[in-house]
Amino acid sequence: MKIAVTGSSGLIGSALLSALRDDGHTVLRLVRRPPAGVDELRWDPAGRTLDPAALAGVDAVVNLAGVGIGDRRWTAARKRAVLASRVDATETLSAAVAALDPRPRALLSASAIGWYGDTGDAAVDESDPAGHDFLAHVCLRWEAATRAAEEAGVRVAHLRSGLVCGSGGLLGRLRPLARLGLAAPLGSGRQWWSWISLADEVGAIRHVLGTDGIAGPVNLTGPAPVTNREFTKALGRVLHRPVVLPSVPRVALRLAIGEFADVGIVAGQRVLPRVLQQTGYRFRHETVEQALRWATGRGAVGDR
Repeated sequence: MKIAVTGSSGLIGSALLSALRDDGHTVLRLVRRPPAGVDELRWDPAGRTLDPAALAGVDAVVNLAGVGIGDRRWTAARKRAVLASRVDATETLSAAVAALDPRPRALLSASAIGWYGDTGDAAVDESDPAGHDFLAHVCLRWEAATRAAEEAGVRVAHLRSGLVCGSGGLLGRLRPLARLGLAAPLGSGRQWWSWISLADEVGAIRHVLGTDGIAGPVNLTGPAPVTNREFTKALGRVLHRPVVLPSVPRVALRLAIGEFADVGIVAGQRVLPRVLQQTGYRFRHETVEQALRWATGRGAVGDR
Protein backbone atom coordinates (compact mmCIF):
# COMPACT_ATOMS: atom_id res chain seq x y z
CA MET A 1 0.00 0.00 0.00
CA LYS A 2 0.90 3.65 -0.29
CA ILE A 3 0.36 5.19 3.15
CA ALA A 4 0.53 8.87 4.10
CA VAL A 5 1.58 9.63 7.68
CA THR A 6 1.43 12.86 9.69
CA GLY A 7 3.32 13.36 12.96
CA SER A 8 5.97 10.95 11.74
CA SER A 9 8.86 12.45 13.71
CA GLY A 10 7.44 11.62 17.16
CA LEU A 11 7.93 8.56 19.34
CA ILE A 12 5.11 6.60 17.72
CA GLY A 13 5.44 8.02 14.22
CA SER A 14 9.13 7.27 13.78
CA ALA A 15 8.66 3.68 14.94
CA LEU A 16 5.61 3.26 12.71
CA LEU A 17 7.46 4.55 9.62
CA SER A 18 10.21 2.00 10.09
CA ALA A 19 7.70 -0.83 10.55
CA LEU A 20 5.61 0.14 7.52
CA ARG A 21 8.68 0.29 5.30
CA ASP A 22 9.81 -3.09 6.62
CA ASP A 23 6.37 -4.40 5.66
CA GLY A 24 7.01 -3.28 2.08
CA HIS A 25 4.65 -0.29 2.05
CA THR A 26 5.44 3.00 0.34
CA VAL A 27 5.30 5.81 2.90
CA LEU A 28 4.58 9.49 2.21
CA ARG A 29 5.46 11.81 5.10
CA LEU A 30 3.42 15.00 5.53
CA VAL A 31 5.77 17.60 7.01
CA ARG A 32 5.47 21.29 7.93
CA ARG A 33 9.00 22.19 6.77
CA PRO A 34 10.36 22.22 3.21
CA PRO A 35 10.44 18.60 1.92
CA ALA A 36 13.82 16.88 2.15
CA GLY A 37 13.05 14.13 -0.36
CA VAL A 38 10.52 12.67 -2.78
CA ASP A 39 8.85 10.78 0.07
CA GLU A 40 7.85 14.03 1.80
CA LEU A 41 4.96 16.44 1.17
CA ARG A 42 4.67 19.86 2.77
CA TRP A 43 1.41 20.91 4.37
CA ASP A 44 0.27 23.64 6.75
CA PRO A 45 -2.30 22.28 9.21
CA ALA A 46 -2.50 25.55 11.17
CA GLY A 47 -3.31 27.36 7.93
CA ARG A 48 -5.66 24.58 6.82
CA THR A 49 -3.58 24.09 3.66
CA LEU A 50 -3.22 20.73 1.94
CA ASP A 51 -3.72 20.12 -1.77
CA PRO A 52 -5.88 16.99 -2.11
CA ALA A 53 -4.19 16.19 -5.42
CA ALA A 54 -0.94 15.61 -3.53
CA LEU A 55 -2.55 12.58 -1.89
CA ALA A 56 -3.63 11.01 -5.19
CA GLY A 57 -2.94 7.28 -5.21
CA VAL A 58 -2.70 7.01 -1.42
CA ASP A 59 -4.42 3.89 -0.06
CA ALA A 60 -4.53 4.88 3.62
CA VAL A 61 -3.67 7.79 5.90
CA VAL A 62 -2.39 7.65 9.49
CA ASN A 63 -2.80 10.94 11.34
CA LEU A 64 -0.59 11.37 14.43
CA ALA A 65 -0.26 15.17 14.34
CA GLY A 66 -0.52 17.33 17.47
CA VAL A 67 1.68 19.18 19.96
CA GLY A 68 2.75 17.36 23.10
CA ILE A 69 0.12 17.16 25.83
CA GLY A 70 2.22 16.75 28.95
CA ASP A 71 5.60 18.18 28.01
CA ARG A 72 4.83 21.78 29.07
CA ARG A 73 2.86 23.46 31.82
CA TRP A 74 -0.76 24.09 30.84
CA THR A 75 -1.18 27.81 30.41
CA ALA A 76 -4.30 29.06 28.65
CA ALA A 77 -2.23 29.47 25.47
CA ARG A 78 -0.81 25.95 25.73
CA LYS A 79 -4.27 24.44 26.15
CA ARG A 80 -5.44 26.29 23.04
CA ALA A 81 -2.44 24.88 21.16
CA VAL A 82 -3.14 21.32 22.37
CA LEU A 83 -6.69 21.54 21.04
CA ALA A 84 -6.09 23.55 17.87
CA SER A 85 -3.11 21.50 16.69
CA ARG A 86 -5.25 18.38 16.72
CA VAL A 87 -8.49 19.77 15.37
CA ASP A 88 -6.86 21.87 12.62
CA ALA A 89 -4.69 19.01 11.41
CA THR A 90 -7.46 16.42 11.48
CA GLU A 91 -10.08 18.61 9.79
CA THR A 92 -7.59 19.62 7.09
CA LEU A 93 -6.60 16.03 6.42
CA SER A 94 -10.18 14.76 6.56
CA ALA A 95 -11.36 17.36 4.04
CA ALA A 96 -8.51 16.51 1.67
CA VAL A 97 -9.28 12.80 1.90
CA ALA A 98 -12.98 13.42 1.24
CA ALA A 99 -12.18 15.50 -1.85
CA LEU A 100 -10.19 12.74 -3.58
CA ASP A 101 -11.57 10.45 -6.27
CA PRO A 102 -10.82 7.66 -5.76
CA ARG A 103 -10.48 8.16 -2.02
CA PRO A 104 -8.10 6.35 0.34
CA ARG A 105 -9.66 3.25 1.84
CA ALA A 106 -8.90 4.21 5.43
CA LEU A 107 -8.08 7.11 7.72
CA LEU A 108 -6.58 6.15 11.07
CA SER A 109 -6.59 9.19 13.31
CA ALA A 110 -4.93 9.47 16.69
CA SER A 111 -6.94 10.05 19.84
CA ALA A 112 -6.29 9.13 23.47
CA ILE A 113 -7.79 7.31 26.44
CA GLY A 114 -8.21 10.77 27.91
CA TRP A 115 -11.59 10.45 26.14
CA TYR A 116 -12.93 8.58 29.19
CA GLY A 117 -11.94 11.08 31.88
CA ASP A 118 -11.23 9.74 35.36
CA THR A 119 -12.91 6.33 35.49
CA GLY A 120 -11.98 5.45 39.06
CA ASP A 121 -11.89 1.66 39.49
CA ALA A 122 -14.44 1.00 36.73
CA ALA A 123 -13.15 -0.81 33.64
CA VAL A 124 -14.19 0.84 30.38
CA ASP A 125 -14.03 -0.06 26.70
CA GLU A 126 -14.86 1.57 23.37
CA SER A 127 -18.60 1.56 24.10
CA ASP A 128 -18.26 3.92 27.09
CA PRO A 129 -19.03 7.68 26.85
CA ALA A 130 -16.61 10.58 27.10
CA GLY A 131 -15.64 12.16 30.39
CA HIS A 132 -15.96 15.82 31.33
CA ASP A 133 -12.45 17.20 31.86
CA PHE A 134 -10.22 19.13 29.45
CA LEU A 135 -8.60 16.08 27.85
CA ALA A 136 -12.00 14.46 27.29
CA HIS A 137 -13.14 17.67 25.58
CA VAL A 138 -10.03 17.63 23.39
CA CYS A 139 -10.68 14.02 22.39
CA LEU A 140 -14.32 14.77 21.56
CA ARG A 141 -13.34 17.60 19.24
CA TRP A 142 -10.41 15.60 17.84
CA GLU A 143 -12.52 12.61 16.88
CA ALA A 144 -15.35 14.77 15.51
CA ALA A 145 -12.84 16.41 13.17
CA THR A 146 -12.83 13.29 10.93
CA ARG A 147 -16.49 13.82 10.01
CA ALA A 148 -15.84 14.87 6.38
CA ALA A 149 -13.98 11.64 5.64
CA GLU A 150 -16.60 9.51 7.37
CA GLU A 151 -19.43 11.18 5.46
CA ALA A 152 -17.51 10.54 2.22
CA GLY A 153 -17.54 6.81 2.97
CA VAL A 154 -13.92 6.42 4.11
CA ARG A 155 -13.28 3.86 6.87
CA VAL A 156 -12.22 5.91 9.88
CA ALA A 157 -10.67 4.50 13.05
CA HIS A 158 -9.93 6.59 16.14
CA LEU A 159 -6.77 5.32 17.85
CA ARG A 160 -7.26 5.93 21.57
CA SER A 161 -3.74 5.39 22.82
CA GLY A 162 -2.80 4.79 26.43
CA LEU A 163 0.56 5.34 28.13
CA VAL A 164 3.05 4.22 25.48
CA CYS A 165 6.10 2.51 26.96
CA GLY A 166 9.04 3.34 24.74
CA SER A 167 12.36 5.12 25.03
CA GLY A 168 10.75 8.56 25.34
CA GLY A 169 7.48 10.05 26.55
CA LEU A 170 6.51 9.73 30.19
CA LEU A 171 8.70 6.67 30.68
CA GLY A 172 11.65 8.68 29.43
CA ARG A 173 11.09 11.10 32.33
CA LEU A 174 10.40 8.40 34.95
CA ARG A 175 13.34 6.14 34.12
CA PRO A 176 16.16 8.48 35.29
CA LEU A 177 14.37 9.00 38.61
CA ALA A 178 13.91 5.27 39.06
CA ARG A 179 17.60 4.60 38.31
CA LEU A 180 18.52 7.07 41.05
CA GLY A 181 16.15 5.38 43.49
CA LEU A 182 13.87 8.42 43.47
CA ALA A 183 10.81 6.88 41.84
CA ALA A 184 7.64 6.91 43.92
CA PRO A 185 3.91 6.41 43.38
CA LEU A 186 2.27 9.62 42.15
CA GLY A 187 -0.59 10.96 44.22
CA SER A 188 -2.42 8.11 45.92
CA GLY A 189 -0.85 5.55 43.59
CA ARG A 190 -4.24 3.86 43.33
CA GLN A 191 -5.18 5.45 40.01
CA TRP A 192 -5.23 3.09 37.05
CA TRP A 193 -2.64 3.47 34.29
CA SER A 194 -3.49 1.83 30.97
CA TRP A 195 -0.15 1.20 29.31
CA ILE A 196 0.94 -0.30 25.99
CA SER A 197 4.43 -1.09 24.73
CA LEU A 198 5.61 0.91 21.72
CA ALA A 199 6.00 -2.40 19.90
CA ASP A 200 2.31 -3.19 20.45
CA GLU A 201 1.25 0.40 19.70
CA VAL A 202 2.84 0.04 16.26
CA GLY A 203 1.61 -3.54 15.90
CA ALA A 204 -1.94 -2.49 16.72
CA ILE A 205 -1.86 0.33 14.16
CA ARG A 206 -0.66 -2.14 11.52
CA HIS A 207 -3.46 -4.49 12.59
CA VAL A 208 -6.10 -1.76 12.20
CA LEU A 209 -4.66 -0.76 8.81
CA GLY A 210 -4.95 -4.32 7.56
CA THR A 211 -8.38 -5.18 9.01
CA ASP A 212 -11.15 -3.70 6.87
CA GLY A 213 -13.87 -4.35 9.45
CA ILE A 214 -12.36 -2.07 12.11
CA ALA A 215 -13.89 1.40 12.27
CA GLY A 216 -14.74 3.85 15.03
CA PRO A 217 -12.90 3.96 18.37
CA VAL A 218 -10.10 1.48 19.06
CA ASN A 219 -8.37 1.40 22.44
CA LEU A 220 -4.64 1.00 21.99
CA THR A 221 -3.84 -0.29 25.47
CA GLY A 222 -2.37 -3.47 26.89
CA PRO A 223 -4.70 -6.23 28.11
CA ALA A 224 -3.90 -5.78 31.81
CA PRO A 225 -4.01 -2.21 33.18
CA VAL A 226 -2.24 -1.62 36.50
CA THR A 227 -2.35 0.99 39.22
CA ASN A 228 0.29 3.70 39.28
CA ARG A 229 1.79 2.05 42.37
CA GLU A 230 2.06 -1.29 40.54
CA PHE A 231 3.59 0.44 37.51
CA THR A 232 6.19 2.17 39.68
CA LYS A 233 7.12 -1.06 41.48
CA ALA A 234 7.41 -2.91 38.16
CA LEU A 235 9.78 -0.23 36.84
CA GLY A 236 11.86 -0.54 40.02
CA ARG A 237 12.11 -4.32 39.58
CA VAL A 238 13.13 -3.99 35.95
CA LEU A 239 15.86 -1.47 36.78
CA HIS A 240 16.87 -3.29 39.99
CA ARG A 241 16.10 -0.20 42.04
CA PRO A 242 13.82 -0.56 45.08
CA VAL A 243 10.92 1.87 45.39
CA VAL A 244 11.43 3.22 48.90
CA LEU A 245 9.80 6.65 48.78
CA PRO A 246 6.15 6.58 49.95
CA SER A 247 4.54 8.84 47.32
CA VAL A 248 4.60 12.23 45.62
CA PRO A 249 1.64 14.17 47.07
CA ARG A 250 -0.97 15.47 44.69
CA VAL A 251 -0.39 19.04 45.87
CA ALA A 252 3.30 18.76 45.00
CA LEU A 253 2.49 17.46 41.53
CA ARG A 254 0.04 20.32 41.02
CA LEU A 255 2.66 22.86 42.06
CA ALA A 256 5.27 21.28 39.78
CA ILE A 257 3.31 20.76 36.56
CA GLY A 258 -0.02 22.49 37.05
CA GLU A 259 -3.44 21.32 35.84
CA PHE A 260 -2.05 18.41 33.83
CA ALA A 261 -1.28 16.67 37.13
CA ASP A 262 -5.00 16.45 37.91
CA VAL A 263 -6.18 14.97 34.61
CA GLY A 264 -3.05 13.31 33.21
CA ILE A 265 -1.25 11.90 36.26
CA VAL A 266 -3.51 11.64 39.31
CA ALA A 267 -6.67 10.81 37.37
CA GLY A 268 -6.79 7.29 36.01
CA GLN A 269 -8.41 5.21 33.32
CA ARG A 270 -8.83 1.45 33.52
CA VAL A 271 -9.19 0.91 29.77
CA LEU A 272 -9.60 -2.45 28.05
CA PRO A 273 -8.67 -3.11 24.37
CA ARG A 274 -11.93 -4.85 23.47
CA VAL A 275 -11.82 -4.14 19.70
CA LEU A 276 -8.23 -5.34 19.32
CA GLN A 277 -8.97 -8.54 21.23
CA GLN A 278 -12.20 -9.25 19.37
CA THR A 279 -10.51 -8.80 15.99
CA GLY A 280 -7.67 -11.18 16.78
CA TYR A 281 -4.75 -8.92 17.64
CA ARG A 282 -2.08 -10.84 19.55
CA PHE A 283 -0.14 -8.73 22.04
CA ARG A 284 3.62 -9.05 22.07
CA HIS A 285 3.71 -7.77 25.67
CA GLU A 286 0.80 -8.81 27.86
CA THR A 287 2.06 -7.53 31.22
CA VAL A 288 3.46 -4.18 32.24
CA GLU A 289 6.71 -5.78 33.35
CA GLN A 290 7.20 -7.35 29.91
CA ALA A 291 6.54 -3.95 28.31
CA LEU A 292 8.97 -2.15 30.63
CA ARG A 293 11.68 -4.76 30.14
CA TRP A 294 11.36 -4.35 26.38
CA ALA A 295 11.28 -0.54 26.56
CA THR A 296 14.37 -0.37 28.79
CA GLY A 297 16.36 -3.02 26.94
CA ARG A 298 16.11 -5.40 29.90
CA GLY A 299 14.01 -8.02 28.10
CA ALA A 300 14.89 -11.51 26.95
CA VAL A 301 17.27 -11.95 24.02
CA GLY A 302 15.26 -11.47 20.82
CA ASP A 303 12.69 -9.23 22.48
CA ARG A 304 14.37 -5.88 21.81
